[in-house]
Amino acid sequence: MAQSVRKPSASKRRREPIIPINGPLRQTVDTIFIIAGSFIMALAFNLFFLPNHIASGGVSGLSVLVQAWIGIEPAFTQWALNIPLLFLAFGLIGREYGVRSLLGSVVLPLFVFLTKDWVIPLSNPLLASIYGGIGVGVGMGLVYRGRGSTGGLSIVAQLLHKYSGLAFSLCIVILDAIVISSAAMVLSLEQALYALIGLYVTGKVIDTIELGFSFTKVAYIISDHTEPITKAILEDLDRGLTKLTAEGGYTGEHRTVLMVVVGQSEIPRLKTVVQSVDPDAFVIIHNAHEVLGEGFRNIRT
Repeated sequence: MAQSVRKPSASKRRREPIIPINGPLRQTVDTIFIIAGSFIMALAFNLFFLPNHIASGGVSGLSVLVQAWIGIEPAFTQWALNIPLLFLAFGLIGREYGVRSLLGSVVLPLFVFLTKDWVIPLSNPLLASIYGGIGVGVGMGLVYRGRGSTGGLSIVAQLLHKYSGLAFSLCIVILDAIVISSAAMVLSLEQALYALIGLYVTGKVIDTIELGFSFTKVAYIISDHTEPITKAILEDLDRGLTKLTAEGGYTGEHRTVLMVVVGQSEIPRLKTVVQSVDPDAFVIIHNAHEVLGEGFRNIRT
């Protein structure tokens, strides 16, 4: 059982999102995000990954290998792989996923082709893998923000997930591992390592774009003085909390655990509040990746 306790507010009103979730303006914004994200990904690919032969997963990584092997333009390889995969997405996964993948699958190779002659004086492959990973992560994060996809091997991962029962994240890892292993054979072990670094940086940047620079914490407080601690948190810290019903593993006694979500800067005040009421309280504090709702970020974004 859980019971939420909130500090009473003078006025409560329903907050509507600035951009309606399913209106034409939302679709326009989503399209802008997908196009802008695809352009940033193409820049990162042409400026950092391709000149340094870094095949960091996905269809773009395969296009690097194909160019190194038989000299075909990367944009052509990406189109050649994306278009059949799109037909598979429409036929086997569903129209909705296929439509969401269509725009990114087409414009990303187009931007790769249009910016193929853009150069930057960077010959250090380690730095290129980091900068490229950042650029691709930012671009892909924007595409995801636009509720879109760049297609490619993510479609294959969806198919594997659907028909094999494996987790989607595991399917992505398997496919990226195949690409990076191919880079080790076609290029070198060193280039495969740079590809792995780029892939890791990309994942971290996507998380940051999706979740934001969150420094929110969740605290669990176990004490014999829950009521005065509740009052102190509501009045002194100005935060709501949730009361969780728990049972002691050794004693079997039923007791109340307080759960409160606070910002990083509020942690010292929370500790002071709890200690002033019960110096023997048991407090657990850990990171919360994302907090949506009243007092934090609006869930309708």
